[in-house]
Amino acid sequence: MSAQQPISLSIRQATPADAEDLIAFNQAMAYETEGLRLATETLHAGIHTALSDPAHGFYLVAERDGRVVGSLLVTFEWSDWRNGQFWWIQSVYVLPQYRGNGVYRTLYTAVRERARARDHVCGFRLYVERNNTRAQRTYAALGMAPTPYLMYEETIES
Repeated sequence: MSAQQPISLSIRQATPADAEDLIAFNQAMAYETEGLRLATETLHAGIHTALSDPAHGFYLVAERDGRVVGSLLVTFEWSDWRNGQFWWIQSVYVLPQYRGNGVYRTLYTAVRERARARDHVCGFRLYVERNNTRAQRTYAALGMAPTPYLMYEETIES
């Protein structure tokens, strides 16, 4: 693939048959961006939960010539301030050889189209590692902007 050459893709909602690709993509993304090694068993259960229960969200996959080359997960956050739902874009991954060829742009466009078909979606959010400037440039080019908020987290061990 040569960078910056848009390629022909088809976008569809993921099914359980895509689980192995989604597991591999999430493991690769976590390692590339944060140096984390995700537990396959936990990730497998989490992905199957999302795929089987739409209340948790949905995955979209990008295919080229029948091969899944990228994916993302959309989850939901209710905003009482806006009486609407933010769609969080998570678990974004594009195979390295397809990056820079419009895969994420095509996935994001599909998310926008799905959101515009619903009355209750008020916007999109995502988080990105502070040092992932390539991703930040991509998101900005699509019209997203940094927020004034910092994100805090407490992990509950099970």
